[in-house]
Amino acid sequence: MSFQPTEPVFACNIAAIPQELRPVHQANTQRIFANVQEIQELSTGYAWRLPNETEMLQTVATFLRYERLCCPFFHFILEIEPDEGPIWLKISGAEDVKSFIQSEGWVPPTEGSLPWQHS
Repeated sequence: MSFQPTEPVFACNIAAIPQELRPVHQANTQRIFANVQEIQELSTGYAWRLPNETEMLQTVATFLRYERLCCPFFHFILEIEPDEGPIWLKISGAEDVKSFIQSEGWVPPTEGSLPWQHS
């Protein structure tokens, strides 16, 4: 008999993050998305380029530790490019994940308003 993985339920459970750690998770989330250098739209999600800094990598790791508890429907990829290249955080999932990510404010509402792109 083979294992047939099922699609996780598309529902958040903020209670999965211990209440005393929620402010830390919120601060980490804000720090990550305030430091985005580039965003790429993927077919089922988004990729964010972040600065290659030790503190950022630690922040992303802590973010993932708790975000995966409250949003088990996300698929996460953390990519660290060689030669001091950037960190890429990729979040994807089922059909409605992109609109959910947009509703969280993790991507700008329109292509023309990328606050982290400097002229």
